[in-house]
Amino acid sequence: MIKGIHSIVYTKDAEKLREFFKDVLELPYIDTGGGWLIFALPPAEIAAHPTEGKPFHELYFMCDDINSTLDKLKAKGVKVVQEVTDQGWGLLATIMIPGGDEFGIYQPKHPMAINLKK
Repeated sequence: MIKGIHSIVYTKDAEKLREFFKDVLELPYIDTGGGWLIFALPPAEIAAHPTEGKPFHELYFMCDDINSTLDKLKAKGVKVVQEVTDQGWGLLATIMIPGGDEFGIYQPKHPMAINLKK
């Protein structure tokens, strides 16, 4: 029924964020015309968590080795806002993306993530 997820990141500098996705993260993409790039993403996962407050969504980049990934991103000029912390379910850090927003990046520890590598 569902074959994927389409995510949209709203930012004050879409052009720089597109360049970041294309040149820094090296995501494959297509140009749909007029510079509107759509990026392919690797396998994804979704979880549902309870909240007592206002409902919200979060988006994280996933990686197999967070320390190696952060080293590569730093070498490309990416600022790490929050260094790696162990959350139990995974190793989590935060990076700054163009447009002034922060993105979480994590190395999951759960069995589903291990199966996504195959």
